[in-house]
Amino acid sequence: MPTKTLEATLAPPTAHKERKLQQLHDLYHEGLHESFEAGADTQSAVNDIVTPYDLPYQVKDALKNYVPSLDDAQELSANHPTRMVNRAASFDYSEGRTHSYVWEVPQPGRGTNFWIPLRINPEQEQLWADLLAGNVLPGQLQLIQNRASWKLHVSVEYSVEDSDYDTDSDDVTHIGLDIGESSLIMGCALRDGSPTRPLVCDGSRAKHLRKEMHTTLQRLQERDAAEWRIDERFDYYQNALTDIVEKASRQAVEYARGFEKPMLVMEDLTYIRESLDCGKFMNRRLHAWAFARLQDRIEDKARDAGIPVEYVNAAYTSQTCHECGHIGYRDSGGEFHCTNDKCRVTTFEGDINGAINIAQRADPWGESVPLKPAGNDSPRDGSACDSTTTHTEQSQPEQMTLSEFGSKPTASD
Repeated sequence: MPTKTLEATLAPPTAHKERKLQQLHDLYHEGLHESFEAGADTQSAVNDIVTPYDLPYQVKDALKNYVPSLDDAQELSANHPTRMVNRAASFDYSEGRTHSYVWEVPQPGRGTNFWIPLRINPEQEQLWADLLAGNVLPGQLQLIQNRASWKLHVSVEYSVEDSDYDTDSDDVTHIGLDIGESSLIMGCALRDGSPTRPLVCDGSRAKHLRKEMHTTLQRLQERDAAEWRIDERFDYYQNALTDIVEKASRQAVEYARGFEKPMLVMEDLTYIRESLDCGKFMNRRLHAWAFARLQDRIEDKARDAGIPVEYVNAAYTSQTCHECGHIGYRDSGGEFHCTNDKCRVTTFEGDINGAINIAQRADPWGESVPLKPAGNDSPRDGSACDSTTTHTEQSQPEQMTLSEFGSKPTASD
């Protein structure tokens, strides 16, 4: 069964509850680090280490399941979520409360649990209702500590109607979505193997907000502003970015619904943030952008609409020529250059070239990628480390351009 992640922000807790949440977070991380550093690779070995910890059983059981699968110390960062098994999914609902949904936070010992209100994602209200009604099954819970708030993620299994067409048939419209930092979404559909009607979802607003958020919060801290003032501004920017993600994901699915038998295809970016090495400045910018968050929201909306989603190999999608498969390069302006003299493509809009490559890889024969790139895909300032960068140069007359697709892309805030 497919899964979704329900998202909620904990209402500002009292000082007592804040201390309890912090203690839970700190003890979890202590147990996580001790188990990993001890090389505990079985549930029994982890159990021997975490048993003395004053943690609720829902957290200890999650550690026993999780630690043996760890193979990278990078996963032990300070913002690593506190994991809990599904027996921690105890919620209540009442229309008469300011916050209708509340969560029973597990604590060690009997009679020590406490309730805390939740601000749920309004677009997921039906799934929250289904969870309380038992119509969907809860999975793992993750308690995440942000700088100014706590968030709760609940994985749930749900059923959706299967698409009414064979996704392996030749008449499926594969739609590649390239998720990036400069362009939130660059999409392109393939009909009979030919690209058509590109989608451009601009990322300038999100980029501006992230930069402004970093500068504003830094200045407030330097001026010793009141904590409530800093928290207020942080929440403002986070809500604005969440709104952008919701609108962009909705636009991507509406774009897909405009084609017959659509299938959305996206890159598997599981380890992209760990593998990025574009210099300190660009790493901060790229790590700040939640690639997976946007992909998750696209997938959620696509599944609800009965549109299948597939993930493909992400290697070299920005450097491969969609026409001949030859490895070329992208310049600092984001334009792709094919170095194959026999190819009819000389230069091409780089973002759309990447989206076409992603769509083509939905074909299992399209998964093979060259072992070594030819050319430089990363300018010195790191601005092209992201798979989508802004196109700024004039197209050459002999190259393939967007005009060949028969329509102009649409931009979105």
